[in-house]
Amino acid sequence: MRPDITVFGRFTYLLTEVVWGAVAFALLRRTNSVRKALRVSLLLYPFAYAWDRYTLEVGVFDIPLRTGIDIAGIPLEEHIFMFVVPSMVVGTTELLEERTGE
Repeated sequence: MRPDITVFGRFTYLLTEVVWGAVAFALLRRTNSVRKALRVSLLLYPFAYAWDRYTLEVGVFDIPLRTGIDIAGIPLEEHIFMFVVPSMVVGTTELLEERTGE
């Protein structure tokens, strides 16, 4: 049985981003790749923003459990998401390369 995180109401999505962001940050610190992840995130951000904005506008998805704070036309949580995901990828890749000696 999975825990019901909807008890956090409008802060549910924000809380998940903070939790997974902390995991990503721990990976980045462990692999000394915070700067690399920041560079990758900043490079990808304009593309992710345009994609996110468009998909929200046309109704591809809806985010009901969010704060309701929009910045530049998309939810605050989505802006965070655009840094968490690339950071998780960079941190995981760096950890795998470290462990395999590449």
